[in-house]
Amino acid sequence: MIDLSTYPFNLNDEQIQKVTKICSDMTLDEKIGQIFCPIGNVQDEKEIDEFIQKYKPGAMMYRPLPSKEIKRIHHRLQSQSKIPLLLAANLESGGNGICLDGTYFARQMSVAATNQEKFAYDLGMIAGKEAHAVGCNWSFAPIVDIDYNFLNPITNIRTYGSNQETIIKFADCQIEALKENHILPCIKHFPGDGVDMRDQHLLSSVNDLTVDKWNNSYGKIYQHFINNGIGSIMVGHILLPHYIKEINPECNEEDYMPASLSKEILTVLLRNKLGFNGLVVTDATAMIGFNVAMSRSKALPLCIERGCDMILFNKNIAEDYMFIKNGLKEGLLSQKRLDEAVLRIIGTKMANGLFDHSEVEESEKIVGCIEHQSLAKECAKQAITLVKEQKGVLPLTSDKYKKIRIYNLTDQDNGGFKEEGSQRRLEDYLEKLGFDIDVYDYENLNFYEIFEAGTSYIKEKYDLIIYVANFDTASNYTVRRIEWIKLMAADAPWFVQEVPTIFISMANPYHLIDVPMIKTYINCYSNNDACLVALVNKLIGKEEFSGVSPVDAFCGKWDTRR
Repeated sequence: MIDLSTYPFNLNDEQIQKVTKICSDMTLDEKIGQIFCPIGNVQDEKEIDEFIQKYKPGAMMYRPLPSKEIKRIHHRLQSQSKIPLLLAANLESGGNGICLDGTYFARQMSVAATNQEKFAYDLGMIAGKEAHAVGCNWSFAPIVDIDYNFLNPITNIRTYGSNQETIIKFADCQIEALKENHILPCIKHFPGDGVDMRDQHLLSSVNDLTVDKWNNSYGKIYQHFINNGIGSIMVGHILLPHYIKEINPECNEEDYMPASLSKEILTVLLRNKLGFNGLVVTDATAMIGFNVAMSRSKALPLCIERGCDMILFNKNIAEDYMFIKNGLKEGLLSQKRLDEAVLRIIGTKMANGLFDHSEVEESEKIVGCIEHQSLAKECAKQAITLVKEQKGVLPLTSDKYKKIRIYNLTDQDNGGFKEEGSQRRLEDYLEKLGFDIDVYDYENLNFYEIFEAGTSYIKEKYDLIIYVANFDTASNYTVRRIEWIKLMAADAPWFVQEVPTIFISMANPYHLIDVPMIKTYINCYSNNDACLVALVNKLIGKEEFSGVSPVDAFCGKWDTRR
C-alpha cells in the first residue's frame, strides 16, 4: 500500500480519506483516463468539452500559445474536468515554455555559467509566476542530466553542465522557486541522459555507465532530490544495461528494455533502492525510443505495470486507450498496478493544492513583464563566456574594424521543437554603432569568391570576420555541429591567418570541435534578445566577460586550446 502520509505527499488523515474515496468512486474509464497526459491540439471550447468528456485525462500539455489564449484553454479544461488536471509545460528556460509572450529567461547552462545560484532561483521564479498566471501547475523541469558527451544533440545547453554538484545546487534553487509559485517540479530524464551521443527521440539511447559510476553520478543526483521530497520524476527511453545485468543477471541482452519499460529500473532501482514514492511519468511515448522497444499495444500497459504512473503523449489517442483496456483483459496490466498509479496521481494532485480551486493572478501584469526581462538581461550579462582570445582583437571599434563580414550559421530547416530565440541579429546592432557590415549571402553564392579570389581579395574587403552560430538544441536531430556549404566549404574559415576572426556561439557551447583554428571564441548559451544585447556590450568593451564555462568547451581536444 502506498503511504500518502510520508514524502513527497505528506497528506493528513482527512486528505488521505478524500483521495481514497475519489479513487474508490472512479469508474474504470475514469481510472484509465487519469494515467494519460495527452498533448493538447484543440482550442475551440466545444471541442475541448468533447475531448474532456470522452477521454477524461488526468493531465494535459499544450505547446506555447499567447498567454491570453492558453489561460482561456486551461480554465476551460479545468471547468470541464470532474477531477482537476495536471497542466504541464516544459518550463526549462522561463515562461516562454507555456506562453509565446512569456519571458525567455535563459537556458540552464547559461544560468550555470553565471556561477551564481541566485539566477537558478530567478529562472524557477519567473517560469513559475508566468506559468501559474495562465493556469499551468506542472513543470517538466529542471533537467538534472549530466552533459557528459559533447556530441549529444539534445541535452547540451538544456543542462546545468557536467559537474554534478553544480547540477544539484542549481536545480535545488530552481525547484524551490517553482514550488513557491504553486508549480509541481518534475525532474528528468531518469536514469540519466547525456552519456550517449544519440537522442532518445530517434532510438532507445544508452547510459552505459557501470553500476559504481552511475551510483556516484546520476545516482547521487536522484537520491538527493528524492530525499528532499521531489514530487514527480520523468523517465526516459534510455537503457541502463549495467544496472539491468546487476539486478537481473539471467536476463538476455536482447530483452533489455529502456527505463520507461524496465521493471528492473523502475521498480527495483527507482522505487526500492532509491526510495521514490512519488509520481512517475514517462517521457513522450510518441518518441521512437519507446516505440521500437516492443509493440505499442504491449508497451503502453506494460510501462504502467512495470512502474510508471502516467503516460505522456499519444500516437492515436483512441487506440492508446484501447491498448490499456486490452492490456487489462490480457493480463499485461493488473488492476492493482492501475489502482496504485491512479492513487499516486490523485495523491499528487491533493498534495499540490489542485483541489483548492485558488484563483490565479492577472496574467497581463506578469507574463513577460519588465521586471522579468531585466533579470534575464542581468543573467546574460553574467553568463557570456570568453572561452579563448587572440590578443589585440577585442574590443571592437569602428576605427580598427570598419569593414566586417558576418557569417550566420544556423539550421537550414525548421525541424524539431526549439526555443523561440531572438528575432534580431548581431548585424543590426553593429551597423548602428558605425560598422560597415556585409552578411554572407547563402542564397546567392559569389562564385568568383569561391573559385578565383585569393588572399588579397579577402584582406582588401574585410578588416574582421565574425561567425555567429545558432544551433539550438532540438528534438529529432542526429547532430548539432556545423555544416559547411558542400561547394568547396565556401563559408569555412580558411582565412584565419589573413584576417582577424571571431566565433560566437549563441547556443551549443562545443563548436570549437569544428573550428579549433579560430583563436577568439565566445559562448552565450541562450539565443535570446538579452544575450544578444549583452554580447554586443562585451564585444565593444562596454562590459567585461565574466562567465565561467560549466562544461569543457575544448571538447577534450588539445588543438582546440591553441
